[in-house]
Amino acid sequence: MMSPENMIWIALALPLIAVALIAIFGKSPDTRDGCSGTVSGLLFVVVISLAVGVFNGERPEWSLGEMLPGFELAFRVEPLGMLFAIVASGLWILTTAYAVGYMRGHHEKHQTRFFACFAVAIFAALAAAFSANLFTLFVAYELMTISTYPLVTHSGTEEARRGGRIYLGILLSTSIAFFMLAIVWTWSLAGTLDFRLGGILREAYAAGEISDTALGVLMGLFAFGIGKAALMPFHRWLPAAMVAPTPVSALLHAVAVVKVGVFSVLKVCIYIIGLDLLHDSGASLYLAYVAGFTLVVASLVAMTKDNLKARLAYSTIGQLAYITLGAFLATPNSVVGGGMHIAMHAVGKITLFFCAGAIYVAAHKKNISELEGLGRKMPFTFAAFLLASVSIIGLPPGGGAWSKWLLAIGTVESDQLILTAALMVSSLLNIAYLIPIPMRAFMRPKSEGEAVADQSTPEASGRLGWLSQIEEAPLLCVLPLCVTAVGSIALFFAADWIYLVLLPITVSP
Repeated sequence: MMSPENMIWIALALPLIAVALIAIFGKSPDTRDGCSGTVSGLLFVVVISLAVGVFNGERPEWSLGEMLPGFELAFRVEPLGMLFAIVASGLWILTTAYAVGYMRGHHEKHQTRFFACFAVAIFAALAAAFSANLFTLFVAYELMTISTYPLVTHSGTEEARRGGRIYLGILLSTSIAFFMLAIVWTWSLAGTLDFRLGGILREAYAAGEISDTALGVLMGLFAFGIGKAALMPFHRWLPAAMVAPTPVSALLHAVAVVKVGVFSVLKVCIYIIGLDLLHDSGASLYLAYVAGFTLVVASLVAMTKDNLKARLAYSTIGQLAYITLGAFLATPNSVVGGGMHIAMHAVGKITLFFCAGAIYVAAHKKNISELEGLGRKMPFTFAAFLLASVSIIGLPPGGGAWSKWLLAIGTVESDQLILTAALMVSSLLNIAYLIPIPMRAFMRPKSEGEAVADQSTPEASGRLGWLSQIEEAPLLCVLPLCVTAVGSIALFFAADWIYLVLLPITVSP
């Protein structure tokens, strides 16, 4: 039987094998896409096999060695990283299938480059998930930025290049100016960059080597240096990246990019600063208010956007702030709630972006104001949108109900009633900007031009009835969004298991 240590390097190797196969069979689309799908399935099997031991208390490790003295490329799997790896590898399967349907249905160019960069991004996500120290996490973080830049600029238009410049500029500048500085500062204080439960800065704090104020500054460097978490004011890269094809938007918002950001924030709070130190010192309380401000303002901005992807982009900014809020409050319930929301938001938001792409492929519509009556032509797509919206809002039976409940408990435990109110207001705003979309599609009458066109077709009044009016996107687009929509509801019933899996990360040694 394969050892857990071997499973780590095999899991990391599989996306790189996919890159090689995609390049080799680039001129044979069916073979190329088949290789991508097969490897994604194998990766998920390996990750699940590894998860069994990790969730039973194993902590497998594997090292590539030191790049510089004290700066080691090493991997160690713990419950939070394992959950992230399951989300990334599982959604890679569905995103690959969806991307094949979307890219072919929309006749996109440079598909080989697209799928190769996609696989590199999944490799970076797994490397971050399994990272044993800050140095490894930083390398994976930067690789994620660089590998996704060609995806953001995929269309090659001036708008795409401009969006790519904003994307690359903000993420690289924040990581180099703030994140790297925070890593060096941490090394100087602790003499190590290893992730340790309870944090590695407790001794330095106890010895008076860092004050509460300095700790707050260090935490700020981490929070804003990890630009992929999209805290305001370093959030503009995310809506700018919406010029990318929809499968890329799904990758950015659910599978990899933003999840690497909020995952990194949680790792820093839990394993570098330490929850006890963070909570007792109050060093991150001001950042909790930044997160509260971000989640409310982003929700307000989302309401003003008519472009569907733009509205979903600002929704993502707000939902990421839920996770960072949980990390900065540093209570067991808030941290577990933030970790759970990584999975809950990933499955719900990828469904919404899948739906946006399916609408564009089938109906060539981008704006919410153009969706009147479209639900009768695309019932599966808009039903999936409604189910995923319920989860994102935080209503039963959506999975997001439990993660948001734990986050709300965390604000109450911390006596931060203003932040409790921010969570409630934001959830109400979630209803206001999400639910009208499927309601417009199902309840509003069709536009006059479309109604006339429908009446002119014999099928409209024929024996097949409403079935003849269905004009969904290709099956490879519709099937994944149906699966993820059901998944966003299934997570409601799996919440207890996820809670128990993540609980050990809140217990200091």
